[in-house]
Amino acid sequence: MRILVTGSSGHLGEALMRTLRAAAHDAVGIDIAPSPYTDAVGSVADRDFVARCMRGAQAVLHAATLHKPHVATHTRQDFVDTNITGTLNLLEEAAANGVGAFVYTSTTSAFGDALVPPAGEPAAWITEDVAPVAKNIYGATKTAAEDLCRIFQRKQKLPCLVLRTSRFFPEPDDDPALRGAYADGNIKANELLYRRVDVQDIVDAHLLAVARAPEIGFGRYIVSATTPFEHEDRAELRRDAPAVLARRVPGYEAEYAHRGWRMFPSLDRVYVNALARKELGWRPRYDFGHILERLRAGEDPRSPLAQAIGIKGYHGQAYEDGLYPVE
Repeated sequence: MRILVTGSSGHLGEALMRTLRAAAHDAVGIDIAPSPYTDAVGSVADRDFVARCMRGAQAVLHAATLHKPHVATHTRQDFVDTNITGTLNLLEEAAANGVGAFVYTSTTSAFGDALVPPAGEPAAWITEDVAPVAKNIYGATKTAAEDLCRIFQRKQKLPCLVLRTSRFFPEPDDDPALRGAYADGNIKANELLYRRVDVQDIVDAHLLAVARAPEIGFGRYIVSATTPFEHEDRAELRRDAPAVLARRVPGYEAEYAHRGWRMFPSLDRVYVNALARKELGWRPRYDFGHILERLRAGEDPRSPLAQAIGIKGYHGQAYEDGLYPVE
């Protein structure tokens, strides 16, 4: 199968290209930046470039995007050009070429202000039924692109699935206060409980989405590690998250104490992946329990794929706050 992968020089794009090539797929990577996993350099906002690259494609994995860290360095028009116009170009050409499956990589950031409930309220239980409330141009353009996918499935009968992925970047956290209070590994382990996913599991979800798209037609799915928490935990998670974790994952404290790690005192949201597991047949492997096992064995908790890709950054330069510019 010939598969077009956009954003092939980025974290997820490289992961997809590595996996597809290893499986002997005819994968074509495109990106604005050259890399060993990019076959054609150009912008998805360039319709002619997209048209040339789309020829012969049977499926599209659209991972190219401007991300949240770009909000401080790029204009709103840049976000519209890449995230909306670029997606429209790809959809137009995919429909014109009879592509059988279009998978759009979106983000849980699309939920925006719906992710943080008022003080004193229970943690937000985030499923696909939660209505997004955009808080910046990043979220606004991602949800607009999702709706374009829905329109093309409805009007052009192009099978389109949207995967809203949670955090998977290996870079240090963009919050300097959090970085100062917790070790990086501690932060990422905590996040796997409610708002993070390993890139290997994301790749698996994308490949399942390609296979299921013709049958499903259109769907939006949260792609995040399976949480051990339950709906009835929401209020206590906001008040005393360590107590809930001790109840749901008995024995975690010993490994954390051994490393000098701590659970966050409070959680404001929990991403729920039940729909993706049910409709895509997705089985994420790198959840909190698996990570604890790897840590106890003295092994790197990340997947081999995540380790191979490593840190890329977003801007190609350093700032006063390290990797991240101040908006």
